[in-house]
Amino acid sequence: MKKITFLSFFIFFLGNFAYSQSDKNLQVVKGKISFKEFSFDFKDIKQGTVVEHTFQFENTGSAPIVITRVQTTCGCTATKWTKEPIPPNGKGEISAQFNSAGKQGPQTKVITVISDASNAQERVTIKANILPVESN
Repeated sequence: MKKITFLSFFIFFLGNFAYSQSDKNLQVVKGKISFKEFSFDFKDIKQGTVVEHTFQFENTGSAPIVITRVQTTCGCTATKWTKEPIPPNGKGEISAQFNSAGKQGPQTKVITVISDASNAQERVTIKANILPVESN
């Protein structure tokens, strides 16, 4: 009985050890988003102006990536992005449209890009200095 218990324990231990070692050798292959720029400045614009900028990126990883969500810090910023999977070395874009109505002075808006890439969350920003509308 002791031999059977010992043998069962030994087989169980050996199996778990082999399994844990095989996990260490597995590598998860993922894509990677590489933006050409992380910030864009519209400089001085008049209040009420709507401006747009497109951030371009490349998948520099070794697996396709999908942008799952893009979040903005303000309802004044609308976004569009590449919805289909981007293969390795493929290109995609995030377009940000900023409506300066009701805004004044320096503005910085953060756009958070969420994907299944190795860098699953990236941030880009748009900036502008909102000039008041001249009254006659």
